[in-house]
Amino acid sequence: MKEDWIKIKLGKVCNYSKGKKPKVLAKKYSEATPYPYVNIKAFEKGIFEEYTNGEKCNLCEEGDLLMVWDGARAGLTGKAQKGAIGSTLMRIEPQKGVVKNYLFYYLLSLYKKLNTNPRGVGIPHVEPSLLWDSYFLLPPLPIQRAIVTKIENLFASFDKGIADLKKAQEQLKVYRQAVLKKAFEGEFATHKLGEIAVVSRGKSKHRPRNDKSLFGGKYPFIQTGEIRTANGGIIKKYSNTYSEKGLAQSKLWPKGTLCLTIAANIGETAFLGFDSCFPDSVVGVKPNNEVLSDEFLNFYIRKIKKDIDNKASATAQKNINVRFLNALKIPLPSLEEQKDIVREIESRLSICDKVEQSITEGLQKSEALRQSILKKAFEGKLLSEAEIEKCKQESDYEPASVLLEKIKKTKHDK
Repeated sequence: MKEDWIKIKLGKVCNYSKGKKPKVLAKKYSEATPYPYVNIKAFEKGIFEEYTNGEKCNLCEEGDLLMVWDGARAGLTGKAQKGAIGSTLMRIEPQKGVVKNYLFYYLLSLYKKLNTNPRGVGIPHVEPSLLWDSYFLLPPLPIQRAIVTKIENLFASFDKGIADLKKAQEQLKVYRQAVLKKAFEGEFATHKLGEIAVVSRGKSKHRPRNDKSLFGGKYPFIQTGEIRTANGGIIKKYSNTYSEKGLAQSKLWPKGTLCLTIAANIGETAFLGFDSCFPDSVVGVKPNNEVLSDEFLNFYIRKIKKDIDNKASATAQKNINVRFLNALKIPLPSLEEQKDIVREIESRLSICDKVEQSITEGLQKSEALRQSILKKAFEGKLLSEAEIEKCKQESDYEPASVLLEKIKKTKHDK
């Protein structure tokens, strides 16, 4: 540690106050309720859906530092928009002598530690001692500003790279759909799916919370979300296992069955990687392989997924049924043509998969580099000796020990 710098517990150099749930909340802005209520949605996405009169509220200004205190995102820090602080958020203010953005980036560096070591079982929240007892590196003011500038310059270059990678991801999605669209543009005869395949709905509605005796056996149980994440490939994991009692209330589907989701995120497909059961939000499709290839059908469903989703009935949640699927018009070229089409699709999509993997790795590396920069910054290793010497020439340069005395005096005066 540099001689002019000091390590001190975070709680000694900042003030903090928890948000509150207002007594008055309205759905629209009005003169009577002029303050936006900064709940989690507003904090993370900038979407305000509630307003309050400000009475007995903890108000914040634009740019104030807020941390998510309760819930799955506990420990996440961001900057506020003007309003009333929500009950699941904590405002953290630097003492005079601490640059706000220097504190902001330090709090960002703590997210993983705070989020993975919460207090509480039901609803996790930030462990106070883990936060306030974290050691904060306090350098002179010009050095704090220089560190912030360097972090922001480095992050700006990352942001551009990340934006390019995400743009490439979106272009890949478009290209994948273009591949599928092109593959099925021929003038093929069509048949209703129910004429050339057996479409059967899963039987079980049960989940572990409903009846524990149904679970804990040897029969894999597939959840709808596990089909979604497989993205048209092969399901290689499962959420739980059925007992003999559970199996008696369901059905064991054979390995290789083409699965299709019919509720929530509709139209996702995947092949079972093992004999297993699944709920009634999923159907199993078994084509007549004398006329229809499983792989050909899979790709065609992926091609029309958006159309299926758009036509889904909107009740409590969007869904489709077996009757709807049986009536779907499926193109039916010869089996040989189907095999050729499948080979062509797989060839092109395999290239997409490799590019997608490279993009994912690039995004992961960018995040790792961000964390590395923050780590160096708060270990005093981000600035070069020349950069530090330049800071010493600034008029408000003074050792951190002097800053700390001013901070102590400020706290005492309050």
